[in-house]
Amino acid sequence: MTRYVALLYSIVLGEGKRLTMAPLREMFAELGYSSAETLLATGNVIFESAEADPRAIEARLETAFAGRFGKAVAFIVRSDADWQRLAEGNPLPEASAASPAQVAVRVMRAPVSKDARALLEARVRPGESLRFVDGDIWVHIPDGISTSALASVMTNARIGVGTSRNWNTVRKIAERLV
Repeated sequence: MTRYVALLYSIVLGEGKRLTMAPLREMFAELGYSSAETLLATGNVIFESAEADPRAIEARLETAFAGRFGKAVAFIVRSDADWQRLAEGNPLPEASAASPAQVAVRVMRAPVSKDARALLEARVRPGESLRFVDGDIWVHIPDGISTSALASVMTNARIGVGTSRNWNTVRKIAERLV
């Protein structure tokens, strides 16, 4: 059995409706995934599976989620080893130590394309940081994402399927996997 991390793109099911974690864990159990536990109530699930293909797991999760909750939501799945590599590869350690909530990684389903990289690089403002590591996108946005031109283009439609987690969350998931 391999341990995996599944990240949901959104836990908002519609206006005024937010997914709670118990039904999400039940869905994982119904699919035959064991030891499913949620972290931080924001769409992070650690679970075990005999399946070896994260893309196949993503597809199963997305189909089951749409059927159960009535909304299409992207899942990004990484093995525990891949998650540890992601956390250890943080290219912004000083910013992460100083302001962990302002450092985030957009975990991508497929490596970010050259066109998406160019779009993101064109949006970086002074004081912000942007790094690409193993196809994922790391950012430090010290003034917050609400006013950032960089953050405004970090959508599935603009740069590809992915979901963001701040350094606090990345670290807590990595610690839980140990």
